[in-house]
Amino acid sequence: MDAEAATRAVAWDGPAVGLLDLDAFFASVEQLDHPEWRGKPVIVGGDPERRGVVSTASYEARRYGVHSAMPSAQARRLCPDAIWTRGDYARYREVSGRVMAILGAETPYVEQVSIDEAFFDVTPGRYSNEDPVTIVRRVSEAVRALGVTCSIGLSVNKTTSKIASERNKPRGITVVYPGTQRAFLAPLSVRSMSGIGARAEQALRELGITTLGDLAAADPDALERRLGVLGPQLVIRARGEERSPVVEQAAEEDVKSVSNERTFAEDLTSGEDVRPAVGYLSSLVARRLRRRGIAGRTVTLKIAFSYGDTHTVRTTLPVPTDDEHEIAAAARGLLPSLWHEGDHVRLMGVGVSGFSDGSPTEQLSLFQDVERDDERRAKNKRLAQASDALRSRFGDAALMYGSELRFRERTSHTAPQHKPDV
Repeated sequence: MDAEAATRAVAWDGPAVGLLDLDAFFASVEQLDHPEWRGKPVIVGGDPERRGVVSTASYEARRYGVHSAMPSAQARRLCPDAIWTRGDYARYREVSGRVMAILGAETPYVEQVSIDEAFFDVTPGRYSNEDPVTIVRRVSEAVRALGVTCSIGLSVNKTTSKIASERNKPRGITVVYPGTQRAFLAPLSVRSMSGIGARAEQALRELGITTLGDLAAADPDALERRLGVLGPQLVIRARGEERSPVVEQAAEEDVKSVSNERTFAEDLTSGEDVRPAVGYLSSLVARRLRRRGIAGRTVTLKIAFSYGDTHTVRTTLPVPTDDEHEIAAAARGLLPSLWHEGDHVRLMGVGVSGFSDGSPTEQLSLFQDVERDDERRAKNKRLAQASDALRSRFGDAALMYGSELRFRERTSHTAPQHKPDV
């Protein structure tokens, strides 16, 4: 249902969850700050001559087939007349903060999942009795007044709102009224739902499932046998019955560090256990960094030994990152200064700080001349986006890597399992 259809007078009954997605955000800010670039193809990304990658392309550039995570050299071939810029992440964070303040003025229930995207809860009676559609329109206009635009999906849950926000981009408002979400989702491809990648799509296709309507009608038990715990969850989402809450978060500027630590039920003594534990903790930290749309340069490793001593060491990276592979590599590099084979590790923690000049790796590496494998970077980005989206809706246990499963049952349930952002 588009914005025009949403004008009909319908009383909203039940939860009202919106997803605000800023349109081609980085490129839009650049066009805002450079009026002479408006209406022209703009690409925010790394140097095409130095193996850069596209971060964001304006809609004018997208008409040539340019998209995010594309190698810059390829983007230049597709759109040779594009305007290129390395970007100004501090400026993007500033504009993002203003947008989030607009949402915060409407409801305290705002969950920012990235620098340009946030869920918000405007359920009537929870904070305000105003019509959710009216609130969404007001938010859209307020964002437009800042000089950028957004697309918003509004429905009864996160899954449907996320999909709805993609229906009428840019500058669109798509409303899916309570009770209509299953019909809205039914004709769409299964790939339109976050968390379903190429492999899951192929597995579903082999079962004769190609649309969300097919998925909604599927046997949850059969899907669990094929896809594990993910299967029944996908059915619930395809039926429009997902009910994960909008989780309030601390203001990004209040965060000084992001870290996770675990106390192990049995001491770790071998490298076969210690090194994977570093990777496990690094993945938890990276996930939270991406959720906030921030990245840091300082990686800290903390180890507590069985005899009670706790030691901490840190290193500074050349550029900020939110990539668990880079965080883990840095933390493992610190291991020899704290730990030797056979030493008993009772507790371990990994943290990232130094956010003042940061940006997520997929974005920052575009602004720096960093020699990295573009294909691997793009693959890591897609994997991170898919896994983060799934976990944000169903919790961390919805998708776990082997190292996570390995340590899930080896940590003490009585010791601190999570250190808040500070």
